Amino acid sequence: MTAPTVMTEDSLLGGGVRLRQPAEGYRAAIDPVLLAAATPALPGEVVADLGCGVASASLCLLHRVPETRLVGLELQPLLGKLGQDNARLNGVEDRLSVHIGDVGAPPALVAAGSFDHVMMNPPYLDPAAARLSQHEVRRIATVEGEAGLNAWVDCALALLQPRGSLTLIHRADRLNEILTLFSQDWGHLTVLPLWPRRGQPAKRIIVQARKGTGAPLRLLPGLALHGDDGSYSPEAEAVLRAGGPLVM
Repeated sequence: MTAPTVMTEDSLLGGGVRLRQPAEGYRAAIDPVLLAAATPALPGEVVADLGCGVASASLCLLHRVPETRLVGLELQPLLGKLGQDNARLNGVEDRLSVHIGDVGAPPALVAAGSFDHVMMNPPYLDPAAARLSQHEVRRIATVEGEAGLNAWVDCALALLQPRGSLTLIHRADRLNEILTLFSQDWGHLTVLPLWPRRGQPAKRIIVQARKGTGAPLRLLPGLALHGDDGSYSPEAEAVLRAGGPLVM
Protein backbone atom coordinates (compact mmCIF):
# COMPACT_ATOMS: atom_id res chain seq x y z
CA MET A 1 0.00 0.00 0.00
CA THR A 2 1.12 3.55 -0.73
CA ALA A 3 1.88 5.55 2.41
CA PRO A 4 -0.47 8.51 2.94
CA THR A 5 0.92 11.86 1.85
CA VAL A 6 2.03 13.97 4.81
CA MET A 7 0.68 17.53 4.66
CA THR A 8 1.85 20.78 6.18
CA GLU A 9 -0.01 24.04 6.63
CA ASP A 10 2.08 27.03 5.61
CA SER A 11 1.47 30.68 4.82
CA LEU A 12 2.27 33.23 2.14
CA LEU A 13 2.07 37.03 2.05
CA GLY A 14 3.05 37.44 5.67
CA GLY A 15 0.28 35.13 6.84
CA GLY A 16 -2.40 36.59 4.57
CA VAL A 17 -2.74 33.28 2.68
CA ARG A 18 -2.99 29.87 4.35
CA LEU A 19 -1.74 26.93 2.30
CA ARG A 20 -1.98 23.18 2.80
CA GLN A 21 0.56 21.31 0.68
CA PRO A 22 2.55 18.05 0.65
CA ALA A 23 5.51 17.98 3.04
CA GLU A 24 7.62 16.42 0.28
CA GLY A 25 7.77 16.88 -3.47
CA TYR A 26 6.74 20.12 -5.12
CA ARG A 27 6.16 22.94 -2.60
CA ALA A 28 5.17 26.53 -3.30
CA ALA A 29 7.96 29.07 -2.84
CA ILE A 30 8.18 32.64 -4.14
CA ASP A 31 7.47 31.97 -7.85
CA PRO A 32 3.66 31.81 -7.53
CA VAL A 33 3.68 34.92 -5.33
CA LEU A 34 5.63 36.86 -7.97
CA LEU A 35 3.42 35.48 -10.74
CA ALA A 36 0.25 36.63 -9.01
CA ALA A 37 1.76 40.05 -8.30
CA ALA A 38 2.54 40.55 -12.00
CA THR A 39 -0.91 39.50 -13.30
CA PRO A 40 -2.77 42.75 -14.10
CA ALA A 41 -6.24 41.66 -12.97
CA LEU A 42 -8.86 44.26 -12.07
CA PRO A 43 -11.98 43.90 -9.92
CA GLY A 44 -14.70 41.94 -11.73
CA GLU A 45 -12.32 40.18 -14.16
CA VAL A 46 -11.86 36.43 -14.60
CA VAL A 47 -8.43 34.80 -14.49
CA ALA A 48 -7.31 31.29 -15.48
CA ASP A 49 -4.44 29.76 -13.50
CA LEU A 50 -2.90 27.01 -15.65
CA GLY A 51 -1.03 24.34 -13.74
CA CYS A 52 -2.34 25.87 -10.55
CA GLY A 53 -1.01 23.18 -8.19
CA VAL A 54 -2.35 23.79 -4.68
CA ALA A 55 -3.70 27.20 -5.85
CA SER A 56 -0.93 29.29 -4.28
CA ALA A 57 -0.83 31.89 -7.10
CA SER A 58 -4.63 32.05 -7.28
CA LEU A 59 -4.91 32.68 -3.56
CA CYS A 60 -2.24 35.38 -3.68
CA LEU A 61 -4.07 37.16 -6.50
CA LEU A 62 -7.37 36.96 -4.63
CA HIS A 63 -5.66 38.40 -1.56
CA ARG A 64 -4.59 41.44 -3.62
CA VAL A 65 -7.73 41.77 -5.77
CA PRO A 66 -10.57 40.09 -3.85
CA GLU A 67 -13.20 41.02 -6.45
CA THR A 68 -11.68 38.81 -9.16
CA ARG A 69 -12.77 35.24 -10.01
CA LEU A 70 -10.17 32.50 -10.50
CA VAL A 71 -10.44 29.22 -12.40
CA GLY A 72 -7.57 26.80 -11.86
CA LEU A 73 -6.52 23.92 -14.10
CA GLU A 74 -4.28 21.21 -12.62
CA LEU A 75 -3.10 17.91 -14.10
CA GLN A 76 -2.44 16.10 -10.80
CA PRO A 77 -5.60 15.17 -8.85
CA LEU A 78 -3.83 15.31 -5.46
CA LEU A 79 -2.70 18.90 -6.00
CA GLY A 80 -5.99 19.93 -7.58
CA LYS A 81 -7.96 18.64 -4.59
CA LEU A 82 -5.63 20.50 -2.26
CA GLY A 83 -6.17 23.64 -4.34
CA GLN A 84 -9.93 23.40 -3.82
CA ASP A 85 -9.39 22.62 -0.11
CA ASN A 86 -7.18 25.71 0.14
CA ALA A 87 -9.93 27.82 -1.41
CA ARG A 88 -12.22 26.72 1.43
CA LEU A 89 -9.46 27.18 4.01
CA ASN A 90 -9.13 30.81 2.92
CA GLY A 91 -12.87 31.40 2.57
CA VAL A 92 -12.77 32.07 -1.19
CA GLU A 93 -14.47 28.94 -2.55
CA ASP A 94 -17.11 31.18 -4.13
CA ARG A 95 -14.40 32.90 -6.20
CA LEU A 96 -11.92 30.08 -6.88
CA SER A 97 -12.67 26.74 -8.54
CA VAL A 98 -10.07 24.15 -9.47
CA HIS A 99 -10.57 21.63 -12.29
CA ILE A 100 -8.52 18.56 -13.14
CA GLY A 101 -7.27 18.43 -16.71
CA ASP A 102 -4.47 18.91 -19.23
CA VAL A 103 -3.58 22.16 -20.99
CA GLY A 104 -3.49 20.13 -24.20
CA ALA A 105 -7.23 19.41 -23.88
CA PRO A 106 -8.85 21.58 -21.19
CA PRO A 107 -12.21 20.47 -19.79
CA ALA A 108 -15.34 22.27 -20.97
CA LEU A 109 -15.60 24.13 -17.66
CA VAL A 110 -12.39 25.97 -18.62
CA ALA A 111 -14.05 27.62 -21.59
CA ALA A 112 -12.26 29.12 -24.59
CA GLY A 113 -12.49 32.88 -25.02
CA SER A 114 -13.89 33.52 -21.55
CA PHE A 115 -10.91 34.87 -19.60
CA ASP A 116 -9.52 38.37 -19.16
CA HIS A 117 -6.14 37.04 -18.03
CA VAL A 118 -4.18 33.80 -17.90
CA MET A 119 -1.28 33.19 -15.53
CA MET A 120 0.94 30.15 -15.42
CA ASN A 121 4.02 28.67 -13.77
CA PRO A 122 4.61 25.75 -16.14
CA PRO A 123 7.09 22.88 -15.72
CA TYR A 124 10.45 24.47 -16.48
CA LEU A 125 12.90 21.58 -16.93
CA ASP A 126 13.74 20.00 -20.28
CA PRO A 127 13.25 16.22 -19.84
CA ALA A 128 16.20 15.51 -22.14
CA ALA A 129 18.59 17.53 -19.98
CA ALA A 130 17.11 17.45 -16.49
CA ARG A 131 18.06 15.18 -13.63
CA LEU A 132 14.67 13.64 -12.95
CA SER A 133 13.31 13.60 -9.42
CA GLN A 134 12.26 10.23 -7.99
CA HIS A 135 9.26 11.95 -6.38
CA GLU A 136 6.40 11.66 -8.87
CA VAL A 137 4.46 14.76 -7.80
CA ARG A 138 7.57 16.93 -7.99
CA ARG A 139 8.70 15.38 -11.30
CA ILE A 140 5.36 16.07 -13.00
CA ALA A 141 5.26 19.61 -11.60
CA THR A 142 8.77 20.58 -12.71
CA VAL A 143 9.65 18.53 -15.80
CA GLU A 144 7.90 19.12 -19.12
CA GLY A 145 5.70 16.24 -20.19
CA GLU A 146 3.82 15.56 -23.40
CA ALA A 147 2.43 19.09 -23.30
CA GLY A 148 5.48 21.23 -24.03
CA LEU A 149 5.66 24.95 -23.42
CA ASN A 150 4.13 25.59 -26.85
CA ALA A 151 0.97 23.76 -25.75
CA TRP A 152 0.73 25.98 -22.65
CA VAL A 153 1.00 29.16 -24.72
CA ASP A 154 -1.51 27.85 -27.28
CA CYS A 155 -3.94 26.98 -24.48
CA ALA A 156 -3.64 30.51 -23.07
CA LEU A 157 -4.30 32.03 -26.50
CA ALA A 158 -7.48 29.96 -26.87
CA LEU A 159 -8.76 30.83 -23.39
CA LEU A 160 -8.22 34.58 -23.60
CA GLN A 161 -10.61 37.23 -24.80
CA PRO A 162 -9.20 39.74 -27.33
CA ARG A 163 -6.55 41.95 -25.68
CA GLY A 164 -6.45 39.64 -22.68
CA SER A 165 -3.07 39.12 -21.03
CA LEU A 166 -0.87 36.08 -20.45
CA THR A 167 1.66 36.25 -17.61
CA LEU A 168 4.18 33.47 -17.03
CA ILE A 169 7.23 32.90 -14.86
CA HIS A 170 10.07 30.73 -16.15
CA ARG A 171 13.82 30.18 -16.29
CA ALA A 172 15.85 33.04 -17.74
CA ASP A 173 18.00 30.66 -19.80
CA ARG A 174 14.90 29.69 -21.82
CA LEU A 175 13.89 33.25 -22.75
CA ASN A 176 14.88 32.85 -26.40
CA GLU A 177 12.73 29.73 -26.71
CA ILE A 178 9.83 31.43 -24.94
CA LEU A 179 9.86 34.47 -27.22
CA THR A 180 9.78 32.28 -30.34
CA LEU A 181 6.47 30.79 -29.18
CA PHE A 182 4.65 34.11 -29.42
CA SER A 183 3.22 34.41 -32.92
CA GLN A 184 1.68 37.40 -34.67
CA ASP A 185 -1.44 36.73 -32.57
CA TRP A 186 0.43 38.25 -29.62
CA GLY A 187 1.77 41.71 -28.91
CA HIS A 188 2.87 43.95 -26.07
CA LEU A 189 5.55 41.44 -25.06
CA THR A 190 7.16 42.53 -21.79
CA VAL A 191 10.08 40.85 -19.98
CA LEU A 192 10.93 41.44 -16.32
CA PRO A 193 14.27 39.90 -15.17
CA LEU A 194 14.42 38.61 -11.60
CA TRP A 195 17.95 38.99 -10.20
CA PRO A 196 19.06 37.04 -7.11
CA ARG A 197 21.06 40.19 -6.20
CA ARG A 198 22.04 43.32 -8.08
CA GLY A 199 24.93 42.62 -10.43
CA GLN A 200 24.10 38.91 -10.72
CA PRO A 201 22.56 37.30 -13.81
CA ALA A 202 18.83 36.72 -13.71
CA LYS A 203 17.75 33.13 -13.03
CA ARG A 204 14.03 33.74 -13.44
CA ILE A 205 12.00 35.97 -15.72
CA ILE A 206 8.40 37.06 -15.88
CA VAL A 207 7.02 37.39 -19.42
CA GLN A 208 3.74 39.06 -20.26
CA ALA A 209 1.92 39.40 -23.58
CA ARG A 210 -1.49 40.44 -24.84
CA LYS A 211 -3.67 38.69 -27.38
CA GLY A 212 -4.26 40.52 -30.63
CA THR A 213 -2.21 43.67 -30.03
CA GLY A 214 0.69 45.08 -32.02
CA ALA A 215 2.77 46.87 -29.39
CA PRO A 216 6.54 46.13 -29.51
CA LEU A 217 8.61 44.19 -26.99
CA ARG A 218 9.75 45.94 -23.79
CA LEU A 219 12.61 44.86 -21.52
CA LEU A 220 12.06 46.21 -18.00
CA PRO A 221 14.82 47.17 -15.54
CA GLY A 222 14.19 44.09 -13.40
CA LEU A 223 13.77 43.26 -9.71
CA ALA A 224 16.60 42.37 -7.31
CA LEU A 225 15.19 39.83 -4.88
CA HIS A 226 17.88 40.03 -2.20
CA GLY A 227 20.23 42.62 -0.74
CA ASP A 228 23.91 42.08 -0.01
CA ASP A 229 23.10 40.62 3.42
CA GLY A 230 20.90 37.91 1.87
CA SER A 231 17.59 39.27 3.15
CA TYR A 232 14.85 40.28 0.76
CA SER A 233 15.25 43.69 -0.81
CA PRO A 234 12.68 46.35 0.16
CA GLU A 235 11.16 46.08 -3.33
CA ALA A 236 10.82 42.29 -2.98
CA GLU A 237 9.42 42.62 0.55
CA ALA A 238 6.67 44.89 -0.77
CA VAL A 239 5.55 42.06 -3.06
CA LEU A 240 6.36 38.89 -1.09
CA ARG A 241 5.27 40.04 2.36
CA ALA A 242 2.92 42.98 1.84
CA GLY A 243 1.17 41.60 -1.26
CA GLY A 244 1.90 44.57 -3.52
CA PRO A 245 1.74 44.41 -7.34
CA LEU A 246 4.56 44.01 -9.83
CA VAL A 247 3.75 46.54 -12.54
CA MET A 248 4.78 45.19 -15.94
